[in-house]
Amino acid sequence: MGYGDDLLVTAFAEKIKKKYPERQIVVGNAKKKQAYHSIVYENNPNISNCNKLDPNKPIHVIDYHPGNRPYIDYNNSSSTNYVWNKNFKPSPGKIYFSKKEKLDAHEIVEKSKIFWKKHNKNDFKKIIFFETSSTKINDKQFSMKHRNKEWGYSNWVNLVNNLRKEYLIIQSVHNKTQNIEGVYKPNNMDFRLACAVMNLCDLYVGPEGGFGHVAAALKKKAVLYFGGWISPEIIGYNFHENIYFKDKLSPCGQYKNTCEHCEEARKKITVNIFETKIREYLLD
Repeated sequence: MGYGDDLLVTAFAEKIKKKYPERQIVVGNAKKKQAYHSIVYENNPNISNCNKLDPNKPIHVIDYHPGNRPYIDYNNSSSTNYVWNKNFKPSPGKIYFSKKEKLDAHEIVEKSKIFWKKHNKNDFKKIIFFETSSTKINDKQFSMKHRNKEWGYSNWVNLVNNLRKEYLIIQSVHNKTQNIEGVYKPNNMDFRLACAVMNLCDLYVGPEGGFGHVAAALKKKAVLYFGGWISPEIIGYNFHENIYFKDKLSPCGQYKNTCEHCEEARKKITVNIFETKIREYLLD
């Protein structure tokens, strides 16, 4: 599963654990009798490690896996397009950091401040945690979906150039990261450490996806590019600024082919619109 889904399910696990405190809660495919472990679940008191279960205690499987997502209306979806479950609304999940993760994140933020001082004479206004694209952008199975969802590299570059002289920007770094000048890029930062760094920032800026759910779990402000692929009414949080392409074809859910409607969303949601939302949001 993706980290966004892993975070979504932690909200379900918390409710179930409160109702059945004696049970070992695991996430998986009930029909196949399979359970999955994610780094997102580490240190979470509501989810047991499926590889270290106590055979003498009852087990409760949350049936949440590819092919069973609560925000997808599978009955009306096709082989090329998802149809969304309009009755679904996410609840913020939970992520629990270790002491080391908190210390390592603090060190990264301190290094980012040194980076700022080397390149700027003025003080920064706020710290922005920044992401540009999914790690699955070139994935054989999921690439088309994520290509339709993305805003575009040139848009992110122009946005950063408009902000980087006022705001300290820390970019999430992974093997699909596209380099952008003028931002701080930490070395050796895995997903959990990236989340711990975001926890020390003032705002998350990026595409709808995993880090948007992280921002919700951490109760952080966020300005997110939704485009026209999925609606924030289905998967977004009302305390975030969700930039959505309102169009008769939205949300398209196209995941097999290049979508002209999503390309239109990239054109209509301009850098100026995004920048204005960020500046307004940071003043709240």
